[in-house]
Amino acid sequence: MNAGTNPRPYSLLGYMADNLRARGKNPLAVYPLFISAWGVFFLFWLILTPFPGLSPQGMAVLGIVCWACVMWVSEAMPVGVTGLSIPTLLLLTRALPWVNNRPPMDKVFAGFTNHVVWLCLFAFLLSAIMQLLRLDKRIALGILAKLKASSVGRIIWGMFVVNIILGFLVPAANARAATLMPVVQGITNLMGDTPEEREAKKAIVIQTMVYGAMICGVFIMTAHLPNMVLIGIFDGNGFSNLNFLNWAMLQFPYLGMFALTQIWVRRHFKTGGMGIAGGASAVIRQYNELGPMSLAEKCLLCLFAALGVLFMTGKGSFIYELHSLQLGVIALLGMLILFVPGLLPCTWRQVQEKTIWGTFLLLGGAMTLTTAMTDSGLAGWLAGHIHAGVVGMSWWQALLALMVGTHIIRLGMLSNIAAVSMLAPIVFSMAPKLGLHPVAFTLLVCDTDTFAYILPTQITAAVIAYGTNTFSTTDYARVGWVCVLIAMAYGICVMAPWYAFLGLPVWDPAAPWPF
Repeated sequence: MNAGTNPRPYSLLGYMADNLRARGKNPLAVYPLFISAWGVFFLFWLILTPFPGLSPQGMAVLGIVCWACVMWVSEAMPVGVTGLSIPTLLLLTRALPWVNNRPPMDKVFAGFTNHVVWLCLFAFLLSAIMQLLRLDKRIALGILAKLKASSVGRIIWGMFVVNIILGFLVPAANARAATLMPVVQGITNLMGDTPEEREAKKAIVIQTMVYGAMICGVFIMTAHLPNMVLIGIFDGNGFSNLNFLNWAMLQFPYLGMFALTQIWVRRHFKTGGMGIAGGASAVIRQYNELGPMSLAEKCLLCLFAALGVLFMTGKGSFIYELHSLQLGVIALLGMLILFVPGLLPCTWRQVQEKTIWGTFLLLGGAMTLTTAMTDSGLAGWLAGHIHAGVVGMSWWQALLALMVGTHIIRLGMLSNIAAVSMLAPIVFSMAPKLGLHPVAFTLLVCDTDTFAYILPTQITAAVIAYGTNTFSTTDYARVGWVCVLIAMAYGICVMAPWYAFLGLPVWDPAAPWPF
């Protein structure tokens, strides 16, 4: 710098931009979307006159929905902060009616007081402790060792069994994908670098970390967070008593879809009969290196087994109705036991560092938003407009149209929770207008959102799998679009008849609730 020259002043915007770059984000991508989110929010809340048939409160909620969508898609703000901000915006806009000049705090924070949110928090804490004890790795390697997985097909099926078992213990598909990532990479590292072996690696990673995680997530209540959103909506509209067993019974046939996707993936990547040299022995060696199961691991498994009995024998259980406690209450009881002094060798600091608090806040905010969409009339208003496009169609045509529309919308959204939070209240409100059963119709449409397999950026688990550098986005899309078609056909041809068999025919809105 020349003598006498004043240094260039460091602006606030420059300081903020540098902070973003240090976090690995591009300011030119983040700031336009951040500003757009707030612009759309104020546009609907304060500038535009209410649309015909929509109240000012509904317009405010529509602004919050659009704001949340942009924030969730762009991740301009952390997703958990976005979730926590939804009640704040509902209070500021008075989008929900105040009573005696006092805000309806019970509705504003409805998502954070719903019992299923506390069920998820317990699952997050349990998952964190499992990782600290390495019990998750023991389960995965133990199953693969028992199956003597030495071929691509055996590996994939073995990892599907792992996914199912971990689904009861590790909530959220992204958490399971992260748990399984080192195990999967350890297996693929045993393979060479021939064109055939590279294709086999793609099949293993995509089928186990993405398809397996998502399919078993639909089956297990706490293994997929959008399940919690759906249960919250059903429970709030008189369709209650969906415990672990009842949910599993409803969704059980989805496990069969894994076989269909496996047939296609095996054909696409040409992995039939391909073996992995030293695969079984390497897995057994890694399993043996873990040593015998510790007392802490045994305590954790015993606690989960005891709570599992309570989860499965609550109100509405078709096995035995032992009590009437809600799932969230049982989960809170489990938290009390988890932290009995000296029971487990984990400090609170260690546990909280591995707990996905952002997702917990995201789930609470998303469930609050679904309540606000219903109470403000926005869900019914949107359902009426979408209804105009499918009126006159048969049940399966309307279902297919909404499935296709869902996959188009999902091309730009990463979060399953965010997508289902926007979609579920609308679909649930639309069902009576179409003369369809609201629960069956909502399940069929929203479950297809889980199988968004066109781009890796549509599912967090796929983003984690993409991080292995095993496959390209082109590889993913080429195999994925067929799996999307399989999922839609499976919903119409398998799941709809199954729901009817259980007493929930999608074509009969008056069918009594069987649980």
